[in-house]
Amino acid sequence: MRFRSSKVNEFRLWGLALTMGGMLLMIIGLAGVVFDWGKAGRIVAVIFMIIGMISMLVSMGIYFWAGMLSTSAIALDCPECGRRTKMLGKTDRCMFCKTILTVDPQYQHTAENETAAGHAVPLEPNRDHEHKPH
Repeated sequence: MRFRSSKVNEFRLWGLALTMGGMLLMIIGLAGVVFDWGKAGRIVAVIFMIIGMISMLVSMGIYFWAGMLSTSAIALDCPECGRRTKMLGKTDRCMFCKTILTVDPQYQHTAENETAAGHAVPLEPNRDHEHKPH
């Protein structure tokens, strides 16, 4: 069984991975200057800095995109854990308990889609954007 997260959280995970990868590349590139490898070290540093900066800019774009998607996502209460979660598309997972949530009556549950709860939960979308106090 493969545990997956909600779509918004997966976008954020990719943004974080690109941020960390970009920083790591820039730190590795800095070794060419710190250890005084001469002209070749400076060239390595410039190349790694440019690749790292591109990775950081792509990460920023992914975070912006995830934020824009999050503002238009359907906010609903998860029937399993009762917490407020956001849903993109017709099927998604709860951000907290990973239960499959769906508004598609034709959704076919398969073993590859299995969650810790073991089933998909059909529901009606709650389109009001008010946060209910617990």
